[in-house]
Amino acid sequence: MAVTAGNENVKPVVLALSASGEAVARKVADLLGAELHGREGRVAEADAFFPNALDHARDLFTAGVPVVGVCASGILIRAVAPMLSDKRAEPPVVSVSDDGSVVVPLLGGHRGANRLAGQIAEALNATAAVTTAGDVAMGVALDEPPQGWVLANPDNAKAAMAALLSGAGASVVGEAAEAADWLSGLPKGDGVTIHATVAPVEVTDETTLVFHPQHAVLGVGCSRNCPAEELDGLVAELLSDAGVASGALAAIATADLKADEPAMNALAAKFNVPLRLFTAAELDAETPRCATSSDVVFAEIGTHGVAENAALAAGGAAVTLTEPKRKTAMGTAALAMAVSPVLDIAGRARGRLSVVGIGPGQSAWRTPEVSRLVAEAEELVGYGLYIDLLGPLAAGKERSDFPLGGEEARCRYALEQAAKGKNVALVCSGDAGIYAMGALVFELLDRGPDEHGVSDAAHRVEVVCSPGVSALQGAAARAGAPLGHDFCTISLSDLLTPRDDILRRLKAAAEGDFVIAFYNPVSKTRRTLLAEARDILLQHRPADTPVMLASSLGRPEEYVRYRRLDQLEVDEVDMLTVVLIGSSNSRLAELGEGPRMFTPRGYARKIDGDLSGKAAK
Repeated sequence: MAVTAGNENVKPVVLALSASGEAVARKVADLLGAELHGREGRVAEADAFFPNALDHARDLFTAGVPVVGVCASGILIRAVAPMLSDKRAEPPVVSVSDDGSVVVPLLGGHRGANRLAGQIAEALNATAAVTTAGDVAMGVALDEPPQGWVLANPDNAKAAMAALLSGAGASVVGEAAEAADWLSGLPKGDGVTIHATVAPVEVTDETTLVFHPQHAVLGVGCSRNCPAEELDGLVAELLSDAGVASGALAAIATADLKADEPAMNALAAKFNVPLRLFTAAELDAETPRCATSSDVVFAEIGTHGVAENAALAAGGAAVTLTEPKRKTAMGTAALAMAVSPVLDIAGRARGRLSVVGIGPGQSAWRTPEVSRLVAEAEELVGYGLYIDLLGPLAAGKERSDFPLGGEEARCRYALEQAAKGKNVALVCSGDAGIYAMGALVFELLDRGPDEHGVSDAAHRVEVVCSPGVSALQGAAARAGAPLGHDFCTISLSDLLTPRDDILRRLKAAAEGDFVIAFYNPVSKTRRTLLAEARDILLQHRPADTPVMLASSLGRPEEYVRYRRLDQLEVDEVDMLTVVLIGSSNSRLAELGEGPRMFTPRGYARKIDGDLSGKAAK
């Protein structure tokens, strides 16, 4: 049994911190279908190992991963305490005693922790120490309905639960009241009204709650670049006439050719439901069940209809067409309904490619957004070393490793995997948009069919770019503030950039007196450009200009040292070294913590000017 946290690819991770809890941790992991992560040197067998429990639990929590720790509760509390902000967004955190006798949901009680604790306790014959008031007193959390149900007005849940805890009873009304058996344990009365219905309900009382069973599937079609407001208006009219609330929708479905249609994706985002896609052949197979059929549409895209066909295809045999196709100038919509919540939704997702930079390597320099995107991904693609640097966060993920030099094949593969409907993360070091794969992804998407581009399906995937800490930033932070004034970056690799262009840029940067960060300063076969760069710069700035060499930033073997520009030696630099060369104004000073390199921006002149102006007055 897998418990997810807002994304079907995000499963809990079970942490084993000691040998005494290892057996219980394995049993819990097997129960949940989860990865088991063990503390290095203390746990014999695990799917992945971590050196520091606090750091690892914090990394998982930041990435939105539910955490089940077989350990003392205090360890998990200390780990995640600095990250707490919004209880409606935090993932579940559950602690289990080493002997498996007690299970404590610590955080995310209304986002699955209480349910998770109950499942674990039942399997272990243990006690679930649930302290959430509603769960304890009523046996139910009103703001956490079961799968297939949606609370339309969650802001009222607190007041409704408070009323129930104060002694008021509840009445469950609506055509789906009998199906809402999870509410049957509430005390009876008229203090709180709970609607269980597919229909929209206007609420004026803060103790009234509306739960919608997700019985409906919406099928939509549209012409290319249909205005979002047109499709939105058509759907609103359809739902209103059908007496179906938007919360009763289980999914929106359409043809796969429309995966990247802005109006479609805006609609799915508005209703917070999955968008499911079907090929023309899959859609046309539903034509016998449809109310309308069009030879014109068939001639154009290979199916006799889209809206009706898609609604039926997504819902399967459980649904019937209740609202036939209606249309506007550019859009179509239809509705299919089931007699119970539609939980098994057919079709494929749009597919997403997350282009992520993981920073120089250490998890502390990896952004929470990048960690979340990696956690949500089904497949990780990248240079093997970079994926390895993710550590336990990559455990259990499908991964496709590519060698250095296989950049285009790497990006093409990632796009085509996403085109299959998968959630893929393309893993880069530093920032993915700085001398990394981000630009190549968009170059492939921009190429025409005769320019070795990618498939039509790959052009329709969602591409998300997330920033990372660049090697430039990491080096600057270690140095102090060398980028305090104007700076530039120059790659010294002539593999992709003509040598003459590199020399031209070097001369321009030297004449402009920029602080310069050199990427790819040397390789095994390329050893001369760095020396040429040094000599060009010496023509325009002092011989004692400070230079920082930072190797393996953010990793245990990190090595930082400083040199004068005239003493910069090529043999001291390798491909894992960032070279930062100061401007004529940059300084290297001993400031308590050791040498610190910085570049003044000119605030001293500004202060002097301000003081002079005041004195003149």
